Amino acid sequence: ESVFHIPAKLINPNATDNARRLMSYLCDIYGEQTLSGQYCDSGMNGWENIKINEVAGKFPAVLGMDVGYYSQTGIDHGADISTTEQAIAYWEKGGIVTLCWHWLAPEKYVSGTWYSAFRPEHTNINLTKIMAGEDPEGMELLLKDIGNVSRELQKMQEAGVPILWRPLHEASGGWFWWGAEGPETYKKLYILLYETMTNEYGLNNLIWVWNGQHADWYPGDAYVDIVGIDIYAGEHVYTSQSEYFSDCLAWGGGKKLVILSENGTLIDPELSVRDRAMWGLFCTWGGEFVITDGLRKTYSEQYTDKEMLTKVYNSDYVVTRDELPDLKNYLIREDAQ
Repeated sequence: ESVFHIPAKLINPNATDNARRLMSYLCDIYGEQTLSGQYCDSGMNGWENIKINEVAGKFPAVLGMDVGYYSQTGIDHGADISTTEQAIAYWEKGGIVTLCWHWLAPEKYVSGTWYSAFRPEHTNINLTKIMAGEDPEGMELLLKDIGNVSRELQKMQEAGVPILWRPLHEASGGWFWWGAEGPETYKKLYILLYETMTNEYGLNNLIWVWNGQHADWYPGDAYVDIVGIDIYAGEHVYTSQSEYFSDCLAWGGGKKLVILSENGTLIDPELSVRDRAMWGLFCTWGGEFVITDGLRKTYSEQYTDKEMLTKVYNSDYVVTRDELPDLKNYLIREDAQ
């Protein structure tokens, strides 16, 4: 179907070969198969991955992690983070990496708990003022954070790692400071982030995933490679979420690949096929969606029972890590040149 015929050309004309290879692969399987993914902040050997493997005998194709503690506030508080090393290790293992950024507001604007400073109720940042040039110090502090994260992404680039990069996520929800002041302010920040990372820091290994959750927050085709949406269905609700899939297609004007950038409950792959809602990938959030709390962690069936987990990870429609091609030598599509 034409909705799955997406050009593999990335928005950054200087994209690395490995980024083009990854995008070529995503476009090649789009509509036929979905990549399995799992957020696991401690990397490939984290609890979530271990438990999925114990139950289903497979590992996810995509490892999701967060770069939030590379924000200056995280650094200043001595936050322990090994995301860069974990990302490189997963790529070397043949896997794919996606990163989000729970951007901790600069210390000057932290009014509550520092490690929750991505939430408006823990900050007193006025982003509209910053973006309008009325708080130059605020702009300097934001650019410093962008620099911190960019330097980590540069290390990944030097190691050949392409990243499905999902910054400023879930903006329209209003529960993160970058989305709390409406779409116009948010879009200015998103475009600033794209231009700074691409032009100033030369980050050509990023495939830009926009996850604003609403059409009004779309920054424009020139700044988006992939449209992602985060869906937390109810416990054991395994439906295809086809209505959201249609929304995402519309937001990208039918020209952008669509992924389930975060989910709680898994989707039954047979329902995705039936409903023609073949997400490019899914990436289950960590913690309670996969594992029980406490020292002796076990697989949690609260959201997805073991039977469904096993079905998903062993489905012909779902790609696991062992089934990925050699992405370092994957053929770059002509429309990705």
